[in-house]
Amino acid sequence: MKKIFLALVVFLCYFLTLTARPARVWIEAESFVRKGGWNVDQQFTFEMGSPYLIAHGMGNPVEDASTRVHFPRKGTYHIYVRTFNWTSPWSEQEGPGRFTLSIDGKPLQQTMGHTGNRWMWQYAGTATVDKEAEVCLHDLTGFDGRCDALWFTTDKDDIPPTEDGALETFRQRYDKSRVRRVEYDFVVVGGGIAGICASVAAARMGIKVALINDRPIWGGCNSSETRVHLGGHIEMEPYPNLGNMIKEFGPLRIGNAQPAEFYEDEKKRAFLEAEKEHLDLYPSYRVYKTDCRNGKIIAVYARHIESGEIVRFQAPIYSDCTGDGTVGYLAGADFAMGREGRNEYNEPSAPQNGDKMTMGASVQWYSVEDSSACAFPVFEYGVNFSDQSCQKVKMGEWTWETGMNRDQCKEFERIRDYGLMVVYSNWSHLKNRLANNSEYRNRKLGWVAYIAGKRESRRLLGDHVLTENDLIHEVKYPDASFTTTWSIDLHYPDPKNSKHFPGNEFKSICTHGKTNPYAVPYRCLYSRNVNNLFMAGRNISVTHIGLGTVRVMRTTGMMGEVVGLAASLCARHKVLPRDIYTTHLDSLKSLMEKGAGKPGLPNNQLYNLGGNWPTYKKSSER
Repeated sequence: MKKIFLALVVFLCYFLTLTARPARVWIEAESFVRKGGWNVDQQFTFEMGSPYLIAHGMGNPVEDASTRVHFPRKGTYHIYVRTFNWTSPWSEQEGPGRFTLSIDGKPLQQTMGHTGNRWMWQYAGTATVDKEAEVCLHDLTGFDGRCDALWFTTDKDDIPPTEDGALETFRQRYDKSRVRRVEYDFVVVGGGIAGICASVAAARMGIKVALINDRPIWGGCNSSETRVHLGGHIEMEPYPNLGNMIKEFGPLRIGNAQPAEFYEDEKKRAFLEAEKEHLDLYPSYRVYKTDCRNGKIIAVYARHIESGEIVRFQAPIYSDCTGDGTVGYLAGADFAMGREGRNEYNEPSAPQNGDKMTMGASVQWYSVEDSSACAFPVFEYGVNFSDQSCQKVKMGEWTWETGMNRDQCKEFERIRDYGLMVVYSNWSHLKNRLANNSEYRNRKLGWVAYIAGKRESRRLLGDHVLTENDLIHEVKYPDASFTTTWSIDLHYPDPKNSKHFPGNEFKSICTHGKTNPYAVPYRCLYSRNVNNLFMAGRNISVTHIGLGTVRVMRTTGMMGEVVGLAASLCARHKVLPRDIYTTHLDSLKSLMEKGAGKPGLPNNQLYNLGGNWPTYKKSSER
């Protein structure tokens, strides 16, 4: 009897402990089973900690997102939502991104998303639930309300932390993801044009490749999400077969900010999937961590932007095609950001003193004609327009550029949000305030990007840094590889825009420094201090001025092709990227002569070629 009594006491104590402890449930909003009209936005994970759902309806409320939630026990739960008022940097008034929650069809008491000047926990109200309930996010405005996570607790005072570090630790308690481990010969991170070409070129050389992309759609800025057309020449000496593979998947129509079908997402997907024997695709995975040892990457970790699944990728060599140099940054690679001063590389067009200015990011948009007059809500949140300062246009493409004076990595959410702010605010003025606005009366917004098109951020430094002097003096190097053909195209705040919005410009101008076609050294395509890391895309080893010519996407595709060919040699000879230059350069040249594209295809990439080539010819050997 005594043993039974003691067992009952222990059980009673255990039961009381369980019932005294608050019941809790953590839900990541991006994991909702039915997204409705909400979109997953992963662009700012490093700034605010997680992908989130955004109600991007361009002023029209989007369809509800919903999911079923399982609770540890019946009861009344207090519900908190991590969100914020995204217009708060420019206005103290309540913001436009309002939304509510409902539980099993019953709306909660509070509206969210319209207050708070940072990501924070907002109280949504209470709900009495059984063991399972349907949770819905209900958008009220279509103006980019956002929801990161939901927290259910039976104790109202039991609120998760707000500070980034503490919140990340707290979030990890509820992360049930197991790490799946995979191994490859070559891992490419970034599914833009550079990453597509790098992975397919390597796969066609017979090595096993993984391609990781943090969006579900391939193509980066040339996808239907951002809508920038391809630029630059292919079929250029000294290796005219480089770039032939772009003929296989490159869109055939010209134009920025055009309808989605112009960018032929399915053609890119089919191009990648055709290499399934040697290429595995990981769409919607975002690399967030690396393991490094003795100057080498041992593994990279990627998390699925919706499910949260984690995959650990191990390979002898990697390529950073992320644009932001994310893998290199996480691995401790040397990098530059901003404009170099003139004394650093003796570039004649460099500013006297270096600074943090970069080329900016574009939130492109267009409007469409409707059959009758259509309204647009008054949108005035601190960025106000007049008949003199507004842009009397019906679309905005590359010249709508923000963030040139801000950090394109650490402040990117604010940069993108300012892009949204000026599109909506300007359109609101045209629709609601502009005198004699008859040409806008029947027009409505047809598309506004929420995935911003970024031009410049980190540039990973290699054994060679391409400078303006290389370009204008046409210095010949023994490891000449892909040929850049664009002018030195650099962007600056538009002085006319600066008059009305000083320090907060959203329009740009550009200069086109003249160069002849130039074959860029292979040594610009691998890191100088992370020994097994290639890079291709706008994050290669160039100065700010050098970036002006190599950053267009047909050129970045050829970079990727060279990297893929070099990676195959690394795998074959069990060497590192630098060894290709020192020991296997002739083998790389042989591969570049053949290229990785299918031979004999006609050149269907004859639009937006650029190239402001001078008539002079001068060169020097080095």
